[in-house]
Amino acid sequence: MRAEGLRTVRRILCVFPRYTSSFGTFEHAYPLTDGVQAFMPPQGLLLIAAYLPANWPVRFVDENIRPASREDFEWAEAVFVSGMHIQRQQMNDICRRAHAFNLAVAIGGPSVSACPDYYPSFDYLHVGELGDATNELLARLADDPSRPAQQVVLKTNDRLSMTEFPIPAYELAEVKKYLLGSIQFSSGCPYQCEFCDIPGLYGRNPRLKTPEQIVAELDRLRECGMTDTIYFVDDNFIGNRKAALDLLPHLIEWQKRTGYVVRLACEATLNIAKRPEILEKMREAQFVTVFCGIETPDPDALHAMHKDHNMMVPILEGIQTINSYGMEVVSGILMGLDTDKPGTADALLKFVDDSRIPLLTINLLQALPKTPLWDRLEREGRLVDDDGRDSNVEFLMPYEEVISSWKRCMEIAYEPAKLFARYQYQCEYTYANRIKVPVAPEMKSWSNIRRALIMLRNIFWQVGVLGDYRRVFWKFAFGRLRRGDIEGFIGSATIAHHLIKFARAASGGQQNASNYSIRLREASVPAE
Repeated sequence: MRAEGLRTVRRILCVFPRYTSSFGTFEHAYPLTDGVQAFMPPQGLLLIAAYLPANWPVRFVDENIRPASREDFEWAEAVFVSGMHIQRQQMNDICRRAHAFNLAVAIGGPSVSACPDYYPSFDYLHVGELGDATNELLARLADDPSRPAQQVVLKTNDRLSMTEFPIPAYELAEVKKYLLGSIQFSSGCPYQCEFCDIPGLYGRNPRLKTPEQIVAELDRLRECGMTDTIYFVDDNFIGNRKAALDLLPHLIEWQKRTGYVVRLACEATLNIAKRPEILEKMREAQFVTVFCGIETPDPDALHAMHKDHNMMVPILEGIQTINSYGMEVVSGILMGLDTDKPGTADALLKFVDDSRIPLLTINLLQALPKTPLWDRLEREGRLVDDDGRDSNVEFLMPYEEVISSWKRCMEIAYEPAKLFARYQYQCEYTYANRIKVPVAPEMKSWSNIRRALIMLRNIFWQVGVLGDYRRVFWKFAFGRLRRGDIEGFIGSATIAHHLIKFARAASGGQQNASNYSIRLREASVPAE
């Protein structure tokens, strides 16, 4: 579905802001690939680009790949921007650059929807999801694209049904330059974890696309060149378990039709381990990774943050169950909780060893607006407004002790020998449980073989020759290559390199301890 009924043609420039160095965007892995420059195509802006009237010319620029140029701004009649809190400074910088060309700038997405006051310079604030506010914004621009005399705030009251969403304009993105593809099946989550803003922004009753829409989007991603892993960016893939079960047979048939060229990944709550009927179908659909917000192995802490669903099955048992279906678990971990004690770091490191999870995003707790945590800490007078800190939370433990514990956990958890030992376990146990599929002709093509050779060359040279952990690397490499596990070797070595590099910078105080902290946000400078 597209916006209709607008006769005047407008040229719209959609600009996605850069990320700064982050544990979860894998920028240290990019030099080992065959040309990856960014993490995932942004769903929000590409959806808006697809919703614009068919006769409106649109350009899309992801500043993680290249900055918007003078020519882009001179071409445009209005600029659209979207992003998350961690991109706040970059979004404001895009607005500043667009205003230099006297262009009206509209901002939408999760950050402005939660905190409109973060963006005083923008001409239009689009608060909420795609819907009546979007139509009003387009009508205003069709009538007059010039900057309004004062800021206009448009709030969505009537959301467009996700069954009417157009296919995001993946064709505008340089899909081959992304580490992962992105796709969205649902919006919202039924749980109310204290620190999470998803229910406040998108509701507790997940809204859904149809399986037919998802298959059409997957086909479009493939047409645009995506050949690796496609990530379901849903807040919780099993937020509606019946819908997930209805979708999975369609994904299985799609994989059979396309030759199992693409791997799938998603986010889900750990209680997915209690659903073998879902896990088995996910295995058949070639899901290879599940991100679970485990947060902490401490039951008291889970109860305090209203995440009791993580205890519906013993955590380590749940991880092993998911692994047994061939899916690697990626875990979110929080430090700085009210329940943390002097021994919390040691308990967390033991959990890392016992779980054998290679990739854990260890973050300091940050209170986000529109969360129960924010409301509670505001009542208790424990919100800190200090950009020099790594968190806006006044911890119950001394701040410096929490930071020191975080640095220690990062240093030890991602010590190369420990990390590769965990990857070795994944290769031998988890990856071995994946379904065996025939090698599609596409996988045997010269372009695909050439791509693998380029990555092997980069890995061998930059890690095996120039790297300072090459002894550990070669031990892992020889073991995997002797078994003919080239794919497992490339995937593990590439991501491990990022984790090791980032963790070293983190333990040395050169990275933020929270993804939401603006301390050290060097990307606030104008794009070059």
